[in-house]
Amino acid sequence: MGRRHAGTHAVLAIGAALMVIPFLWEFLTSVKTLSSATKVPPSLLPDWRWGNYGQVFELLPFGDQFLNTVLMTAGRTVGQLLFCSMAAYAFARLEFPGRNLIFGVFLSVLMVPPPLFIIPQYEIMAKLGWLNSLQALIVPGLFSAFGVFLLRQFFLGLPKELDEAARLDGASPLRIYWSVMLPLAKPGLLALAILTILWSWNDLFWPLVVNTDPEKMTLSAGLASLQGQFQTDYPVLMAGSLLASLPVIAIFVVMQRHFIAGITLSGNKG
Repeated sequence: MGRRHAGTHAVLAIGAALMVIPFLWEFLTSVKTLSSATKVPPSLLPDWRWGNYGQVFELLPFGDQFLNTVLMTAGRTVGQLLFCSMAAYAFARLEFPGRNLIFGVFLSVLMVPPPLFIIPQYEIMAKLGWLNSLQALIVPGLFSAFGVFLLRQFFLGLPKELDEAARLDGASPLRIYWSVMLPLAKPGLLALAILTILWSWNDLFWPLVVNTDPEKMTLSAGLASLQGQFQTDYPVLMAGSLLASLPVIAIFVVMQRHFIAGITLSGNKG
């Protein structure tokens, strides 16, 4: 049995190593001098220059940008869990004319490249007076077609007898959604939450466009500003990137079982 799975384990070990190598290289670069980091051929030996981490806080309002990123991520995650689950419940469990047609048109949004939405969204934020504000970071990410699709697949797999029993007890559709469906959809909700956290934390294009004040930027946009036109201090940039990525790595490590379970269950529904 061990020999039978040896090849699989070897492939998985190689894949794991390939995933870890970029983070190892990032850490080694973050403790080098600029000359050592740009040496050709590259050197693996670090200089243990821990001051690069202190320079990140000197060059950026790191605390403000970290808080902005946390608030943006939390706002988007809560919004998607609420609005996407409501829409998914309606498409999966409620009967109304044109439901499948509307859902098909709704999913067509997934085929539109996200950058096409940048200009109209920016104009809306500008007319609302929301540029360089926290709401400009949160509101456009409160809803996603993918989130609705993911949760709809989960709701479709739940027994219809649950709805019927709740209706016999006099529960309204909203009550059924909140008290019956949501607790049973916890794996799908956790999967969507993790995906939204990862996407929001790493979002660069929209925060870079809508907020130009360094104190209103997110970490991704702030780190991008460290890249100079003629020269970039790569050790400092890698130090900041490592500090910014630690929270999401920790979240994924803690919740990876829930994430895998949610994706697997959602993929088997419908």
